[in-house]
Amino acid sequence: MFAYIVRRLLYAPLILIGVNLLTFALFFVVNTPDDMARMQLGAKRVTPEAIERWKVERGYDKPLLFNAGAEGAETLTRTIFFEKSLRMFVFDFGRADDGRDIASEIQSRMGPSLAIALPTFVLGLLVTVSFALLLVFFRASYLDFAGVVLCVAMMSISGLFYIIGGQWLVSKIWHLVPISGYGGGLDASRFLVLPVVIGVIAGIGGSARWYRTIFLEEAGKDYVRTARAKGLSELQALFRHVLKNAMIPILTGVVVVIPSLFMGSLITESFFGIPGLGSYTIDAINAQDFPVVRAMVFIGSLLYIVGLILTDLSYTLVDPRVRLE
Repeated sequence: MFAYIVRRLLYAPLILIGVNLLTFALFFVVNTPDDMARMQLGAKRVTPEAIERWKVERGYDKPLLFNAGAEGAETLTRTIFFEKSLRMFVFDFGRADDGRDIASEIQSRMGPSLAIALPTFVLGLLVTVSFALLLVFFRASYLDFAGVVLCVAMMSISGLFYIIGGQWLVSKIWHLVPISGYGGGLDASRFLVLPVVIGVIAGIGGSARWYRTIFLEEAGKDYVRTARAKGLSELQALFRHVLKNAMIPILTGVVVVIPSLFMGSLITESFFGIPGLGSYTIDAINAQDFPVVRAMVFIGSLLYIVGLILTDLSYTLVDPRVRLE
């Protein structure tokens, strides 16, 4: 196990380089440095001199991937890709095209993203696991059938419906919470209640149905039937055996999701006007701000790799067959 984790850590830089290269290639297929300069300068008629000056100031005056005019290693190092990518591996993200420091923006926006993501994650996990256990407890009954139908119906509804419907009903009709925006300190809770509740409700369908399948598979195994034969009640069998052993596949999905909490929710933050990392990414894409887009993709890839490694480590806590060497 230890050797496996070491290999994964050694693979990480190669994966990050590949993701960065792919992001770089896709972005510049759609936009050239000249297009970026015209958008940032914001003028209908931009002079070629102004475009060149903008490119020089931000380091876009060099070739993208290969510098044919240079010699030796400089054919690769004196390029936009190398100069813009090397600093990210020491977490120096530079400045956005509008001049703001990207690292400072990420630090200031991480708080609002976590304020939405963490409650949604914890409450969603508790609600969906409890609901799935309830369906398994009443399996093969009308309640179980109705619960599965409800889960399928909720899975079939777009997340945008929950957001727009929740804003219309709770904010516009009932006037319980603000429809969008964000505040500092304790005042932020007024703006976070609705996004968190909607996030939990939107995730019940798919998650509860998946957990129900896992619990049903465990409930039908021999060791659970043996526990029942020895006098253990159905409720005790569910919590002592089924839930404990079902944690192994559940951790696969849960631990991988944890790093994504830091990245925020793109749709939720945009609709509710939350100044988090999700809305920051959307704004950067709309403005074609390549440094911000590349930095967010890099951080997302790094966190995903960390999540996979944490998943492997978490197996050692719940599965006695897996131990670090």
